[in-house]
Amino acid sequence: MHYYSTNKKAPLATLHEAVVKGLAPDRGLYMPSRITPLPQSFYDHLTEYSFQEIALQVAEAFFGDDVEAGALKQIVTDTLSFDCPVVPVEDNIYALELFHGPTLAFKDVGARFMARLLQYFIRQEGGSKEQVNVLVATSGDTGSAVANGFLGVDGIRVYVLYPKGKVSRIQESQFTTLGRNVTAIEVDGVFDDCQALVKNAFMDPELNRHMKLTSANSINVARFLPQAFYYFHAAAQIGRIREAHGMAPLDAENTNLVVCTPSGNFGNICAGLFGKKMGLPVKRFIAANNANDVFFKFLQSGRYEPKPSIQTIANAMDVGAPSNFARIYDLYHHSWKAIRQEISGATYNDAQIKEAMAACYSRNGYILDPHGACGYRALHEQLQPGETGIFCETAHPAKFKDTVEPVIGASVEIPERLSAFMKGEKKSRMISSDYQDFYRLLMAE
Repeated sequence: MHYYSTNKKAPLATLHEAVVKGLAPDRGLYMPSRITPLPQSFYDHLTEYSFQEIALQVAEAFFGDDVEAGALKQIVTDTLSFDCPVVPVEDNIYALELFHGPTLAFKDVGARFMARLLQYFIRQEGGSKEQVNVLVATSGDTGSAVANGFLGVDGIRVYVLYPKGKVSRIQESQFTTLGRNVTAIEVDGVFDDCQALVKNAFMDPELNRHMKLTSANSINVARFLPQAFYYFHAAAQIGRIREAHGMAPLDAENTNLVVCTPSGNFGNICAGLFGKKMGLPVKRFIAANNANDVFFKFLQSGRYEPKPSIQTIANAMDVGAPSNFARIYDLYHHSWKAIRQEISGATYNDAQIKEAMAACYSRNGYILDPHGACGYRALHEQLQPGETGIFCETAHPAKFKDTVEPVIGASVEIPERLSAFMKGEKKSRMISSDYQDFYRLLMAE
């Protein structure tokens, strides 16, 4: 399959080229030239498949033309060494728990898949000695997922850029204590500054002559597309619940399933929307924002007006210029009306997020992280009678222990693999948000 740029000014690329380049030469984001609907037989037997079996069939639709079948199966199997369960929270509302991977965040799925796919392509290059340098900007969980996904992978070096003082201490420890082939770069700025540094590096011809660059942010097709796996897995789990209660199976043409995705850079919900185009039985999506409400305002007005990000307690969503908006806009052929038909929005300030965490714990004894709290509250406000709602619980609440505990009045246990990160020594490089600082750092490598 070929991949085109959302800016429509770059040559078509192969999957290999799209993954290794990350960003198209015209600064656009790569999109697959077609979306292959999954056959009805897949949906007829959806509830019978394991997570890995579901993911493999979805992966074949995305990548089967470009990756050898046995290798793709191994990549999927190695990626999904953990489950993403659907857990009942209250009547007709379920949490899709995406925090059971190595770094306890949803980005483990995309990061692990991309690391393995990139290594596959490097090996295909026939013994090339040129190191691939992965640049990734993070507002929280992306950095840890990518760093741990690529840790120790031969031929790849990872540079994680993060905004100084704007990620939680636990999140920071997950990528600043690793060493080896991972370099943490602390930027005196906000996430949007980090993202701009990465994009400017890709567009710098002199730097690209000096070193081979790619990105592991959700701008990379190998990072965001695999996130569709767990939406199909969630639909299968809801289907099993319906079967157990003697209800009709889910059907793409007549479904009552609503999915709410806490959204920052919009890669996660974008993957779900691709799944819907493939026949995923979801009625509609809700994009839940924190105070960074650029997409919410777009839904109201039809005008997309990026602005500087605002720091919130749901920091992984602190994005004022979401990159994947370009993909959503392209996916719906630049039609505001078409987007509004399948996606609604919600936006919450810190006080409202805390209210949702407190209310959910009081009602159900279920502990939300600040991002999942946005999704839970949006479902409470927008779910219609007869609909079933799933919200993505994107990170383990222990990663936001200092925020969550005072709100719910109870302690949050830190999983052992998370506390192990906190025992490591922080190693990071400090730079300003000026591109020349970043340029000099990379040229010195």
